[in-house]
Amino acid sequence: MQSTSTRLRLSALSFLQRIDWLGPLLVRLVFGYFWAETGWAKLHNLEFFTGRFMEWGIPFPAFSAALCAGTEFIGGVLILLGLATRLTMIPMIINMLVALIVVVLPGISTLDEFVELDEVLYVTVFVWLLTAGPGRASLDHLIARRLSDSPRMPDASFPAR
Repeated sequence: MQSTSTRLRLSALSFLQRIDWLGPLLVRLVFGYFWAETGWAKLHNLEFFTGRFMEWGIPFPAFSAALCAGTEFIGGVLILLGLATRLTMIPMIINMLVALIVVVLPGISTLDEFVELDEVLYVTVFVWLLTAGPGRASLDHLIARRLSDSPRMPDASFPAR
C-alpha cells in the first residue's frame, strides 16, 4: 500500500507529464513575441539602426542592419508559431553571436559580467529550441504528426511526443 505522500507525488508527476507541452509553448510565445516586436521596431527605424552598425564597425552597415532586423522579425514570428523552429534557430544564433562578439564582449572582463548578459540568455534559449524543438503545441509537431500518418510516407518516423 502506498503512503499518502507517495500517491500525491505520483499524482503530481503524472499531472506535470500531461502538461509538459506548456513550458515550451510559454517560452515560444514570450520569446517569439519579443523577437518579432524587436525586429519590427528595427525594420521601422532602419536609418537609426544602420547608424549603430556604422558606430560598431560592422561591414555593409545598411545591408547588415536590414538583415539583422529581418532575421529577428521573421524568426520571432516563426518561433511564435512553432514553425521551422529548429531551422530558424540557426540564423537567430548567428545573429546573436555576432552581437555578442562584435558589440558586447569587448566591454566584458569577468565571468559574472558575461553570464549576466541578455545575449547569453538569448543564445541559451535558441540552443535549447534548436536541440529540444518547439514542443507538442506547435505547427512543427502538427505537420510532423500529419506526415507520419500519411499513407504516402509509411517510413516517416517522427517522435510521438
